[in-house]
Amino acid sequence: MNPDDYRPDIVHQALLAILSSALCLAGRVSAIFIRTGEGILIKVDPQTRIPKTFGNFCNMMVELLQKSSIKSKDNEGKLLKLIQNPVTQHLPANSLKIGLSFNSPKTVKIRDFVAANCDKNLVFVVGAMPHGNIDADYIDDFIPVSGYPPSADTCLYRICDALESNWKIF
Repeated sequence: MNPDDYRPDIVHQALLAILSSALCLAGRVSAIFIRTGEGILIKVDPQTRIPKTFGNFCNMMVELLQKSSIKSKDNEGKLLKLIQNPVTQHLPANSLKIGLSFNSPKTVKIRDFVAANCDKNLVFVVGAMPHGNIDADYIDDFIPVSGYPPSADTCLYRICDALESNWKIF
């Protein structure tokens, strides 16, 4: 296998970005889903604390794949768990599913997009891969967040910033 096609470090950085955001800390993130290249679907509870070091993150993910879930220390719930496909059955009903794509012909400022769609359940699909396009037939529309190809964590920082600004979370 080509190691450039499998980049758990990108997923690690993306999770750190969203889980440490004011948006998540304010309780405005309902769930995070990860789909692996092999089609495994993982649900991440927004209360999860992702290890800061990449090695510990990898150990946690190996444990998840072996046990199918990781419970909180007080056994109140599952912080990470493998769930059944398709992801659409886990998304809010009537949500607007937006894929991020540098190649989108639209020119949209993410803050303007969020403000114009604040009355909808927004689901953002971010590719945590070094190159390529998101392959998901359930996406309603694709928008860019930059005129340049940004990293996954940069996309998430911009989305979180736009939502925090719209909802006045500081």
